[in-house]
This record gives sequence, structure tokens and C-alpha cells, in this order.
Amino acid sequence: MTKKTISNKLSRFWKIIGPGLVTGASDDDPSGIATYSQAGAAYGLSTLWTAIVAFPLMAAIQQMCARIGLVTSMGLTGTLKKHYPRPVLYLMLLFSFPAIIMNIGADIAAMGAVGNMLFPAVDASYFSVFFTVLLLVLIIYLPYLKIASILKYLCIVMLVYFIVPFLYEQDFREIFKSTFIPTLKFDRDFMVIIVGILGTTISPYLFFWQASVEVEEMKHKKTHLVVNKRIIHEMKLDVDFGMTFSGLVMYFIILTTGTVLFQGGVHQIDTVEQAAMALKPLAGNLAYLLFAVGVIGTGLIAIPVLSGSLSYIFAETFGWEEGLDKKFHEARGFYIIIGISLILGLSLNYVGISPVRALIYTAVLYGITAPVLIAIILHISNNRKIMGRFVNSTMTNILGFAALFIMTAAAGVLLYLQFAGE
Repeated sequence: MTKKTISNKLSRFWKIIGPGLVTGASDDDPSGIATYSQAGAAYGLSTLWTAIVAFPLMAAIQQMCARIGLVTSMGLTGTLKKHYPRPVLYLMLLFSFPAIIMNIGADIAAMGAVGNMLFPAVDASYFSVFFTVLLLVLIIYLPYLKIASILKYLCIVMLVYFIVPFLYEQDFREIFKSTFIPTLKFDRDFMVIIVGILGTTISPYLFFWQASVEVEEMKHKKTHLVVNKRIIHEMKLDVDFGMTFSGLVMYFIILTTGTVLFQGGVHQIDTVEQAAMALKPLAGNLAYLLFAVGVIGTGLIAIPVLSGSLSYIFAETFGWEEGLDKKFHEARGFYIIIGISLILGLSLNYVGISPVRALIYTAVLYGITAPVLIAIILHISNNRKIMGRFVNSTMTNILGFAALFIMTAAAGVLLYLQFAGE
């Protein structure tokens, strides 16, 4: 195979990769970083197995959402509005809105906190305001293709976590065991972490984003494509690549913090400085800078996805013009919701919860609300009146129902332990 052939294949692959990679990278947002870091710090390598379990489940759910968008040329909300009773639509809104707003707020707070970590003389709240305004300007004034291109390249910042574990002498037998043999502890704190990990990897906002952004991508190809096996195959390749990237980042963050922080006696992360210490073996005194780049980079990826997914929900519910490809005057309602969501998220910075705890609470809230949305997605993607011949395969249904069962069971155990006072 010649260099030119390899180059052409890589170029074509990079063009195919888009929504799935951005979705996967936004899955490892500051909420994800905080949750995985706390898991490693508190329990060492005991939660490594969750990366192996979560990957096929989140890939299956995201593929369903992408296929719904491709087949219907509508997002999840539009599909629900057209084919299902209104109470189902409102139930979805009820379960989605609070968690997404809290996620935006927690991510903004984390970005503000790392800004303050780098420049202690400037209060974190000023950095939070700065990042909120910056994101609002970028989202409104940059066209979708430019945003998508920037988001793809920002994903690279997460690769730093792949290096640190190899700077230590590792017990590979223990890593292998922790990866493939699940450890379960039926106490409240451990179940909070498990539900948080599941919630931040299989996140409801990504369901809406994946379906809507597939429609956005088709619009930019300037053709009303007839969905066929090639398009579905390219979508699966994109989603699988994005989810693989997300799963690997998750795995290595747990491995990094489980190696550095847990073994170093740091078992509770309450500040971003403590989380940054996980990168100290690689960067020394520059660990803070490296961690800050990771948090700010993933925040810049995730917040447009979060606010965009919420805006797609409202626009499709009320029949407004929508799309990141449109200018502000062409889709006022769509962009106003993005602005409101960012401002509401910013306002959560003033309720007195530490950024790290807020991020973990967000992940847990997702873990509790996601089962309802997964059930709705499974019903849509098995409905032949909507999906035609592109309904779920047997394997996709097995994985989808497994995700539904596991997340429902984990959330149920957590709620039981919470109210039982264990």
C-alpha cells in the first residue's frame, strides 16, 4: 500500500469522523473528568471495569439516536412530537432540562475554578463570566462547519491522560483483574460513583445532540440523501470511533488517578487543585497548566453540545427555526435558548456548591434520569412506522435493554441505600 493510498484513506476517514467524535469527546467533559477522577482517588482501580461495560452500551444508544436522525431527518424531540402523545414529549422535557442546565453550570464553574487556579489574583467567578460570554459569542457568530472543525481538534487535549500511568511501575495483573472482573460494594458512596460513571458516559443530552447533529450534517451535504447501508455504515464507524475515544479517556483517567492519587493517599477530591495533582508525575509544576488545558478544552467542546441539545429540544417542541448553521436573525428562538441556558448555568455558580461536587451531582442526576429516555429511544428505534427497515437489530436491542436494565438497577440500589440510610 503506497503512502498516497494510506494518506487518501486517512483523509477520507477524517472526513467521515465528525458528530460521533465530538459526541464522544464532549462525553469526557469536566463532569466526566471529575467523576472519573473521584472514582480513581476513592477506590483505586476498582472501577476500571466500568469502562469495558459502558462502551458497548453507550455506542448502541448513540447509534440508535444517530439512526433516528438520519431516517426521520428530525431530532428526537421532533420525532416524539410527530408520532407520540404530548405527555411523552413533556415527560422527556421534564427529565432533561434540569440535568442539562446543572451540567452547563457545573462545567462553567469548573472552567472558572481552573482559571483561578492558574491566576489566583483573579476570582473564579470572573473567569466563569468570561468563558460564558466567550462561548455565547462563538456559538452565535461561528458557522456550524467551523464549530465542528474546531471541536474535532480540541479533542486532542484529552490524550495527556494516556501517558501518566506509564510513568509508574504498574501491577499489570491487578490492572487486568480490575478491568475484566467487576468489583461491587453495596454502600452508598460506592453506588454514587457507579451511578455517576454510568450517568456521565451514557448522558441524556448526548442522545438529543447525536440525532440533531446528524440532521445538521446532512443539511451541509446539501443533498436529501436516501438513507442506505453505506450511510448507516459510515454513521456506525463515526459513532464507534467517538465512543472508543471516550471510553479510552475514561479508562485512563481512572487508571491515572487510581495510580497517582489513591496510592498517594488522596481519596477525596474537593478542589480542582487536588484533581490536577494526578498529572504531576508527567508535568511536575506544570501539572496545573496541563489539567487546566484539559478542563477548559473539554468545557469548550461540551458546553456548545449541552446548550445546543437543549435548544434543539425547545425548537423542535415549539416549531421554531433551528440549526447551528443558521444566523441569529434566522433562528432567534434557537439562539435565545442557548443564551438563557448559559446564563442559568452561570447563575448556579452562586449557590455555594464546590465545582467538583456539582460535577459529580450532575453525573448522578443523569444516571437517575437516563433510564426513562433510554426506554423512549428503544421504543422509537423499534417502531417500524417511524424507522421502516432500519429498526434495531437483535444485538442492538440486547445492548439497549442491557443499558436500560443496568442503569435502572444501579439507580434503584442507590435510591434504596439513600433512603434506607445505609
